[in-house]
This record gives sequence, structure tokens and C-alpha cells, in this order.
Amino acid sequence: MDRASQTACVLMLDLPASALGGIDLLSFTTSQRFRGIKNLPPGWHFVFVSSSSSLSVRHGAWFHVSDDKSGPPSIFVKKWDPATEDFVAEGSETEVMRWRANLGSIWREGLTPYRQSSGANESGDAEEESNDWERLTSRITPALLDRITGPTPNHWGLTSASSAAQDVDDIPGLSKDESIFQPEKELHFLPVDLKRTWREGATGRERTQAAQDRSWALGELIEQHCVGNNVQERETEVLGELQFTFLMILTLNNNSCLEQWKRLLSLLLTCRDAVKERATLFVEVLQTLRVQLAHCGDAEGGLFDMSDEGGRLLKTLLRGFRKRLEEINGQAKVDVMDVLEDLEGSLKEGFGWELDDSFVKRGMLELEDGEQVEMEINGIDEEDESGEYAPVVVELTTAQMRLLEGNQLGSEITPEESDDGDEVEDVDMSY
Repeated sequence: MDRASQTACVLMLDLPASALGGIDLLSFTTSQRFRGIKNLPPGWHFVFVSSSSSLSVRHGAWFHVSDDKSGPPSIFVKKWDPATEDFVAEGSETEVMRWRANLGSIWREGLTPYRQSSGANESGDAEEESNDWERLTSRITPALLDRITGPTPNHWGLTSASSAAQDVDDIPGLSKDESIFQPEKELHFLPVDLKRTWREGATGRERTQAAQDRSWALGELIEQHCVGNNVQERETEVLGELQFTFLMILTLNNNSCLEQWKRLLSLLLTCRDAVKERATLFVEVLQTLRVQLAHCGDAEGGLFDMSDEGGRLLKTLLRGFRKRLEEINGQAKVDVMDVLEDLEGSLKEGFGWELDDSFVKRGMLELEDGEQVEMEINGIDEEDESGEYAPVVVELTTAQMRLLEGNQLGSEITPEESDDGDEVEDVDMSY
């Protein structure tokens, strides 16, 4: 084989018969002749395998193809280890060199050309998808993968069972070590805590505001837990993790990544003041989300059910984010609103979603006598609480306010110690 005709390739060796294989957005069932994939374009790639095409544990690994054409094409050698049922990188450089020298023997029939579509056009050639994979991985970096999966260059591996510590299910009656049937790699995500989005020592009013506008929590996450030489690089890490978690849902059906993806969106899309300071970040978040949701149907097992029930969280977040945007002014609002409207348009076209408050809800209402009447309700957010469950504003007395502040500061104020000498009823401080 002419060395000049070689291209970057990944070998996937010793796979079980009729195993599930995949690269990036395409999955397939392997054949006995299959040895890997050739003609890899520069950039990030993710290969994954499973011992069968059924719902078994999937194993995958990230690697990067350089666009440097001065040296020989890159070759990545990965194999299935039947003893541990794991997908590992070939650790022997001698073996890698041997495979490079003998690529000619498998190049034509053992390696399949890289593509991201299983269809074909009229000429019989593989039909190429758009550059969605490149956009879906635009903020992935080696540093990000090192943090999440561990520093294993060009084999940043994980499985569908890998999990962050906060997402591990506890089994009652068993210790943590006993409850793990097979050790899995721990994923180290950014610490998003939606139950505490205010600074240490914050008062009641400040805590309430920080719960409604999570800008402080986002800033704290970026400044304290993201790595970079400047703000833009640190914000890029948030985007990169949003991309990483989504792709691990699509390819591996990883539930912990699904939970982190939802946590990140729940943090980002409940910010208001941060939009003015980090407009570029929010523009990229919405652009990324638009591309991601265009591929949500690729996920298996119903992880991305965009029906009314499955899409409720995202629908609520986007409606709330629009309302927060309407409360601010300036160029940041204009820039972010433009992208949000593009996203809303694609969701309306793809899923029939109406995310503003101008929609009409229409349905049949059955009266007490059995008569059915068609009803229309304008401008009602379907997520709003109403009736006996509607929020109620309660006016507190001065004594109750002092009692509230005292409890938040950890003091020992009792009802008898109020400033006016009157006994104050117990107030439920839980929320």
C-alpha cells in the first residue's frame, strides 16, 4: 500500500461477533472483517463499543486527530479486552508500530470510511451530514477531559455506568464499597449545587434573590472551579462540559451525564444579571442548545423525550429565561434575545412548542350536566400555579421580621423576647 494514500484511522480490534460499534454520531453493528475506521477528519472524535447490540454497558473513548500534515497520518489502536470486558488503548508502542506497518493488509476491506450518515445519495456515495459534530464538540479541550475522566491522552475513557459521586444511588444496608458490584470510573463534574445558590452568611432577602436569579452561583462556579488564564477561557469550560455531557447521553446513554446536563441548564437559564456581564456565554449556550436539541431524537431508551411530559423542565427553563431577559436592557439583551428567538423558532417547528405567553390553550370542558364546551384561554403559562395552590404574599409584623432574621443568624431569640413585649406566634421558617 502506498504510504502517501494513508489517512488518519482508528483501529478497533478483537471486538465480539456482531458487537455494537460507533463513532461520533453514527452507530453500527460490526462484521467479522471490521477492524476500524479510516479517513478521519481533523478534530475531536469519540468511539464506543458494546459487547452486543442490546442494552448492555457501552464503553467509549475520546481522541483527537491533529491537522498537522507534516508527519505521518495518525493511527489510534484500541481493542476489546475479553478478560475485563473493557475497551482499552493498546499500551505497547511496538504493537502500534506493527499495525502501522501492516495497514495495507486491512486497509481496503477491514477499515470502513468515516461518515456520519448511514444513507446514500443518488450516486451511491455516503451522504455526509452537516458539520454538526464539529459544532457539538467546539468547546471540548484536553484539560476538560483530564478533569472529568482522568489524564489519559487520546484515550479519555468512560462507560455508560460511569458516574459522578453525587449521582451514585445508595443501597440501604450496604456500605459504599459493598454497593458497587463492579468498580466504575468516577466522573468529576463541575460542582453545581442548585440547593445553595447564595454566598456564605447571606441574609433572608439576599438568599431569596439569589434563588430567583442564580447569577452569583454561576459567577462563583466560573471563578472558583473553572481553569483558564482569563474569563473567556473559564466560561469555555462550562460550555465544554455542557457539550461533553450531552454527547455522552447520545452515545453511551449515561444517566449521570444527563443529570449534570440538566443541572448546568438549570443554573444557566435561571440567571438574569449574569446575562449583562456574560452575554457571549449565553449566546453560545443557546446556540449549542439549538444544535443539541436537533439531535435529541438520536438518543435511545427515551432519555430525551421531548413530548409535553419529558420536555417540561426545558420548556419551563426557557420560558423563565425569556421573562428574565425582558427585565433587563442594553445590547446584551438584544444579542441574547436574537439567539433565543431562533431557538424558539426551531422548537416550534420541530416540536410545536410555544414558549412565549401569547399562545392560546384550547380544549373541551365538560360541565356538570354533561354538556361539552370548547374553551380558549389566552396568555396563561401552563407551569403557573393557580387556585388554592397559588403563591400567597404574607405581611409580617416587625416582631416576626426580627424573629425571622434571628433564626437565620442562628440566634436564640424566643417569642417572649420580642421588642414590643407581645408573645409572637411560631412562624414556619422552612422553605
